[in-house]
Amino acid sequence: MFDNLTARLTRSVENLRGKGRITDENVAETLREVRVALLEADVALPVIKSFIDAVKAKAVGIEVASGLNPGQAFIGILHRELIELMGGPRAGFNLRAQPPIVVLLAGLQGAGKTTTAAKLARWLIEREKKRVLLVSTDVRRPAAMLQLQRLAEQVNAQYFPASAETPPATIARDALEQAKRGVFDVLIVDTAGRLHVDESLMAEVREIDAAVSSTERLFIVDSMAGQDAVNSARAFGAALDLTGIILTKADGDARGGAALSVRHITGKPIVFLGVGEKTEALEPFDPERMASRVLGMGDVVSLVEQVHRQVDHQEAERLAKKVVKGKGFDMVDLKSQLEQLQKMGGVGALLDKLPAAATQKSAVSADQGDKDLRRQIAIINSMTRRERRNPGIIDGSRRRRIAAGSGVQVQDVNRLLKQFLEMQRVMKSMKGGKLQRMLSAFKGKAPPGFTGR
Repeated sequence: MFDNLTARLTRSVENLRGKGRITDENVAETLREVRVALLEADVALPVIKSFIDAVKAKAVGIEVASGLNPGQAFIGILHRELIELMGGPRAGFNLRAQPPIVVLLAGLQGAGKTTTAAKLARWLIEREKKRVLLVSTDVRRPAAMLQLQRLAEQVNAQYFPASAETPPATIARDALEQAKRGVFDVLIVDTAGRLHVDESLMAEVREIDAAVSSTERLFIVDSMAGQDAVNSARAFGAALDLTGIILTKADGDARGGAALSVRHITGKPIVFLGVGEKTEALEPFDPERMASRVLGMGDVVSLVEQVHRQVDHQEAERLAKKVVKGKGFDMVDLKSQLEQLQKMGGVGALLDKLPAAATQKSAVSADQGDKDLRRQIAIINSMTRRERRNPGIIDGSRRRRIAAGSGVQVQDVNRLLKQFLEMQRVMKSMKGGKLQRMLSAFKGKAPPGFTGR
């Protein structure tokens, strides 16, 4: 997300390098570049005008602090204004109301409401330790009910079954009664969508909302819809007292115009971003972190949180103890590490959160990196248990068999084995007390329970 905008803004700031002060003259060309960058990102015109005016008012004449160049100072101004544009301090998600909290999801067909309902349920269950009940009121599309039921099973949420013959408002009311009886913390109500905004859709959503007295009314919008996303958000906001917006398919949107426009146009905060198809691919929206990503500063804080949440700490501790004791690093260990990276979303997800300067230096293609990751796991899967534990026995005939079994070339197997040997040498150099001394240098921040013995 924001790939094109980030590249454009980075180039535009280059115009200020070597200047001692930001003036009308040297900022005019930079602001023209910023305006073009925002237009290409499909940001709404009123939003662009407001943003440019705000940046210009704060940039012109500013003294550049010691240790900064004008480009860095201008980036600071852009960062602050982007945070303001996308909603100021993080809005969050209201979980303090009297349970069961009712979360109503509304939006057009194809925006990803049903999948988002399951993602939100998983987030509430795993991150907030809530008991969640899901219900679908989409009686026009029975497959939506079945889809949500199956997704509920995947995310360990409860599902309220209903007949497609029952009026949507009645389904929602009955589900609320079940949520009260079952002492659920949250009831998520998935509603029907249309291919376009119409009065019958709005009337149905309002009726469901009235039946359950929703605490949160979230509009689900496809971020790749661009200006249409903003227009539909405005229409739903006029018909329903929205409390927030969830942008879906943000991982497939290189422009990011919807994320920059929708808050300014509707006045409603973006609370979550859908960043993939899997049920865990939902992130709370943080304007400050997103502004950093737009400007190529990365989002290392989110990356650290993701590592802490998704990495198998027991597996990491097992490997650390194994290395300290001088036991060999083998293909089983390598596969485990590759799967950990894949679990975090692959190379693409990692690069998206790293500062642009770092990713440019590495010249790593996210798509190629993810492809290589899958290929390497396939190669290891094609090895026998003995070969994984003792890669030294893999001769020419074994390499040809492994290549055929994993659908790759022998050169790919050779490349993996070479990389493995390099990693193994590093691991061997850390055996005994060396790793323990290195960990001690981090002031005791070794994994919990790790002693080095």
